[in-house]
Amino acid sequence: MSLIKETDYGTPTSRSQETVTLTVDGFDVTVPAGTSVMRASMEAGIQIPKLCATDMVDAFGSCRLCLVEIEGRRGTPASCTTPVEDGMVVRTQTGRLKDLRRGVMELYISDHPLDCLTCAANGDCELQDMAGAVGLRDVRYGYEGAGHVTARQNGEDNPRYMPKDETNPYFTYDPSKCIVCSRCVRACEEVQGTFALTIEGRGFESRVSPGMSESFLASECVSCGACVQACPTATLQEKSVIEIGQPEHSVVTTCAYCGVGCSFKAEMRGDELVRMVPYKDGKANAGHSCVKGRFAYGYASHRDRILNPMIRDSIDQPWREVSWDEALGFAASRLRGIQEAHGKEAIGVITSSRCTNEETFLVQKLARAVFGNNNTDTCARVCHSPTGYGLGQTFGTSAGTQDFESVERADVVVVIGANPTDGHPVFGSRLKKRLRQGARLIVIDPRRIDLVKSPHIAAAHHLALRPGTNVAVVTALAHVIVTEGLHDETFIRERCDWEEFQDYAEFVADPAHSPEAVEALTGVPAAEMRAAARLYAQGGNGAIYYGLGVTEHSQGSTTVIGIANLAMLTGNIGRPGVGVNPLRGQNNVQGSCDMGSFPHELPGYRHVKNADVRAIYEATWGVEISPEPGLRIPNMLDAAVDGTFRGLYVQGEDILQSDPDTKHVSAGLAAMDCVIVHDLFLNETANYAHVFLPGSTFLEKDGTFTNAERRINRVRKVMAPRNGYADWEVTQLLANAMGANWNYTHPREIMAEIAATTPSFANVTYKLLEEMGSVQWPCNDANPEGAPVMHVDGFVRGRGRFIRTDYVATDERAGPRFPLLLTTGRILSQYNVGAQTRRTDNVVWHSEDVLEINPHDAELRGVKDGDWVKLASRSGETSLRARITDRVSPGVVYTTFHHPGTQANVITTDYSDWATNCPEYKVTAVQVSRSNGPTDWQEEYERLSARSRRIEAAE
Repeated sequence: MSLIKETDYGTPTSRSQETVTLTVDGFDVTVPAGTSVMRASMEAGIQIPKLCATDMVDAFGSCRLCLVEIEGRRGTPASCTTPVEDGMVVRTQTGRLKDLRRGVMELYISDHPLDCLTCAANGDCELQDMAGAVGLRDVRYGYEGAGHVTARQNGEDNPRYMPKDETNPYFTYDPSKCIVCSRCVRACEEVQGTFALTIEGRGFESRVSPGMSESFLASECVSCGACVQACPTATLQEKSVIEIGQPEHSVVTTCAYCGVGCSFKAEMRGDELVRMVPYKDGKANAGHSCVKGRFAYGYASHRDRILNPMIRDSIDQPWREVSWDEALGFAASRLRGIQEAHGKEAIGVITSSRCTNEETFLVQKLARAVFGNNNTDTCARVCHSPTGYGLGQTFGTSAGTQDFESVERADVVVVIGANPTDGHPVFGSRLKKRLRQGARLIVIDPRRIDLVKSPHIAAAHHLALRPGTNVAVVTALAHVIVTEGLHDETFIRERCDWEEFQDYAEFVADPAHSPEAVEALTGVPAAEMRAAARLYAQGGNGAIYYGLGVTEHSQGSTTVIGIANLAMLTGNIGRPGVGVNPLRGQNNVQGSCDMGSFPHELPGYRHVKNADVRAIYEATWGVEISPEPGLRIPNMLDAAVDGTFRGLYVQGEDILQSDPDTKHVSAGLAAMDCVIVHDLFLNETANYAHVFLPGSTFLEKDGTFTNAERRINRVRKVMAPRNGYADWEVTQLLANAMGANWNYTHPREIMAEIAATTPSFANVTYKLLEEMGSVQWPCNDANPEGAPVMHVDGFVRGRGRFIRTDYVATDERAGPRFPLLLTTGRILSQYNVGAQTRRTDNVVWHSEDVLEINPHDAELRGVKDGDWVKLASRSGETSLRARITDRVSPGVVYTTFHHPGTQANVITTDYSDWATNCPEYKVTAVQVSRSNGPTDWQEEYERLSARSRRIEAAE
């Protein structure tokens, strides 16, 4: 293995379809029109020295190192800012250019500390490389280091004498090494879109500054790492590189956080991970990253990680470390005993959206082929099952219609129930870039997310609806489009069922669905709804992106259907720049759905009642598969309380913290005879477990993730599993302990089985993924290299189906006892239940969940910012600190769910989506009052957790 070095072409690629031919140092090169001379030279294999240029940002032309001579032109123009022309003759190496470059480099070096041997960037410094490239051997102007101590004592504000900024937990800023190339500033603006950095001062006193002379930690910097990646010196440097040294080999893998699916180079020194660097050829992220994927990998080596199997007879006992054989034998014996005593339906499995496709496939296979039932469910149903149902009914497939790149061609973007800058930050940056280029934005959300207004972008419309009224708002938008004749009749007649459209149009045109009629219900001004509908219908390419604020409702499926209706009404399906795109919350939500983790569906979204589908797996697995759907998680818990469901294998999922109505979950788990938790840490669910099987991180295994754009990305093993086994191996060991005879030797063999049995994965192989980098399903004979855009010539189901979207109010109502509505969401620095990110330095930004409350509601209750408040609902109560903000409207409060000390889901109810049982996290009637600290329930829960996590000392 070696370190993967990516070529930096100096300037971004041109997307022009026209080509231009020029001559560089005697070699002809043909490139797209608009390409810079620098990039054209690189395409010809001729590297021009550069410092301020990098292909991740637009050309700047400040360093004067990339000068060239062009026949017929006077002077020596900068090659990075000079576009190519047909017939142009360029010379990059002449005596004159060599002298100029050496002179420029000499000036840079004269203002730079020459501590190269002890510098953390030694061996990875572009300034060092360029000094060698231009042949600089002597420096006539000395670095003014002699006055270093005196100047600092005198308080002189010269960047050469200023101390390092060490406040960011992941990287340092050393102003003495800054060459003011502005690459970091431009990366923050153009790539990330935060505009947190600027150049302060003039001449030799100029330097990069985060904000108004703030520290990096106190500034608006979001620690995405783009500035660190762009820096050509050690001015901005990862602390891990300073501590460990330069990496010597790397492996390309896929991030295990959100559904964007970013590709990274895991750069290693031996078996120690030095840093994660975003991979430029990653199709989902194109070389960008966020704070989680870039820096928050420390949980893999955290002291809390459990590396040895453990068992206990009952949950009031301490854990006992045992061998793998003993743990697996104990688990298998208990599960077999349960089935012998209570029937084969008495046990089941829960898969995870954090695990690979191959691992998830094996877990559902464990239920069906070894346990002999369909009792398999997944956290993906808890968040995005309405997507599967709604898009399946209308379009014929259960996934988003576009790739992420498609947003770059959108003219109008609707973001509903999603917060991309926090939940899907790399896509959020891509969206912000398009908005800065002129696209218009409509935000439909009860909370004022950052996209509503942040540097250089603002939403054209923010429909701040009341939680629970999504269907009413979406139907009102459709009402305007239909009654004002803004629908695309040609598209509808050609691509959709006309009779169903006529029925839907009659329904939606009813005055009861007008913006004016629903204004009092939704809280959205009718004029705003009408203006937003007209903009979406008439503004050009219209793209809709939605998240859990759509799906996690009692009418989540209805809202997804309504969104699909909007896209079909306006013809915004089947080409780049349009579409309906769910933003998946976790890294493999799409994959866990694809792999058949639902109790009623086999892989590929095919119902278990279909004999022809069952026959495929019966022939492959050599077992009979039940035609009866199994139990969903809530049904498992209900049956456990009733005494009919007694055993559970949970891989990579913490249902006690993530599922609704925490007291109901704990009661169900406590009633079981055998709970097997397969995870990295003793999570909240493990409080009720009898067997703990240590898991492996994404760094320790091979496999694939499928992201929100249906992109199948390789996960590659970076280091050996610290627990001894990858997760797929553990599942296989458990299956074999139960009497199976599985003999997979590598995940590629599992993928081969997936491809042989699942039509949308028919042509997917590891060989194809290595050749192409990634593919987007369907990948079959009709689409041998995948399908970035779906429904191009027709819908998967044939004709698009319009379905009526009747608004049915949730049973969860605000009233005198509980007058406020609670909705929940995520924050940038934390991820899901926080099991990973809480065990990293990301806690610097978010160490506890807080309750956002409007100033009006806070004043009525005598609540001040930072006060402890009790948050109570019909289901339970918890305490947390208040944050007073007008981000939420009066009558609405908001919190995150990243910290188990809060246990926000003790508040949420067991109401769920009518079609899929997806919990209604986003609407809970609550009351807020002042509190003295944690509730009795929280304190008792903390005591229970402490007792449940005792581990006997090894003999």
